[in-house]
Amino acid sequence: MDSALSATEAPNTLRAAFTVELQSVRARRVYSFDPRKTGDERWQVIDWQGEDDELEEVAANWAAESAPDGRLFPDDLRASLGRSVEVNDQGHAWQMSFRHTPSQNDGEFDVWAAQRLQATAWLDPVGERFLRIDYTLPHPVAGPEGGKLTKYNQSYFLKTEPRWGMSYVSGFSIELEARAAFRKIERRYSANVVKAEFFFASAEAQEDFESGRSAKPQLMTGLDGAGR
Repeated sequence: MDSALSATEAPNTLRAAFTVELQSVRARRVYSFDPRKTGDERWQVIDWQGEDDELEEVAANWAAESAPDGRLFPDDLRASLGRSVEVNDQGHAWQMSFRHTPSQNDGEFDVWAAQRLQATAWLDPVGERFLRIDYTLPHPVAGPEGGKLTKYNQSYFLKTEPRWGMSYVSGFSIELEARAAFRKIERRYSANVVKAEFFFASAEAQEDFESGRSAKPQLMTGLDGAGR
């Protein structure tokens, strides 16, 4: 458990260049981001199909962030799990139910959702890495801005980058339905990171990370896996 959480806590000096595919029912967008580039070259359109204003807004907000690659690092998962989790051994993975604890990185909606959504984390006990985090609304509730939220499902999918063994968000999906003012609102979109390259901001930062990792005591588990 601690090893899996540590793998999500990438140092701030770890960066990522990536290509992401955003999809909704009506449109598909493919973008590339590289923090080593400047200006408009950092976030570029690779493919554009269909029309969807909401999907376009999602992409625009992501591109406007100072470090769009920060979304690939789930560094507040340890805080989000809170003090206790309920673990169900499913054989191939541990199913961990918990109540999301808002962290300093969470916004107003995250705080509101933490009180109403059921959270589940899936962990590979052999590889000691998280595989997926799900948030589900168990029953309809009044929305944070009026109306009624009738369905909400959000999932984050995690993979392990091979060089340093850190976990990263390889994709996410959001599905929601709400009713307000005699109309039904539906939103469904997903993101899939189809390519990612990880590197440190400088050679010194990489050396510091690798030196710190080699200084930590290693547990003998009898399993071959990525070194940490």
